[in-house]
Amino acid sequence: MTTFVLFDLEFTSWPGALERDWSGPGELREIVQIGAVRLDEEYAVAEEFETLVRPVVNPRLSPYFTELTGIEQEQVDREGVAPARALSDFLGFCAGRSVLSYGNDMVVLGENVGWARARGETLEHSWLAARFVNVRPWINHVAPTTADVNVGRLWKVLGRPRPGSGQEHSALFDCHSLAAALRYLRSTGATLPDGFL
Repeated sequence: MTTFVLFDLEFTSWPGALERDWSGPGELREIVQIGAVRLDEEYAVAEEFETLVRPVVNPRLSPYFTELTGIEQEQVDREGVAPARALSDFLGFCAGRSVLSYGNDMVVLGENVGWARARGETLEHSWLAARFVNVRPWINHVAPTTADVNVGRLWKVLGRPRPGSGQEHSALFDCHSLAAALRYLRSTGATLPDGFL
């Protein structure tokens, strides 16, 4: 059975960081949360992955980030794992599969893998064992109403039922939003290009 993974990241941010492309002093896109779902051939969720990550360079979350994501400093301090552990576990979840994101989250993933290695940390799984694909251009092409919408709002703009609990800018909720969008588009006859899976 062919399965594939959808993933989303939440990473450190500050007011205006997006517009500056994280070019301000000390602004690194350190992963704070990884969410992923493995979908089966019918695009139903077969398995979930979620973890909080403790940032290294900016261990204190900005109020802006907390307001955006709902992730509190106490949660990360209590439940967060070291970046190398989180990245290893996530890459193991993805191994041997196509891994789709709504945007270039694989770039941020690559940055964090590089920083972990530069600190001398060992990753148990390679990100080369998975195939990462940005599915946003395809979705925006087949459903133009999604062009200005972030991943957590896809379900809403496509008129789908809310995909469970959680909120926009929570990595796992955003994955479920993306899954709902893909299921809907599939029901309308749009199919993911062969090269994606």
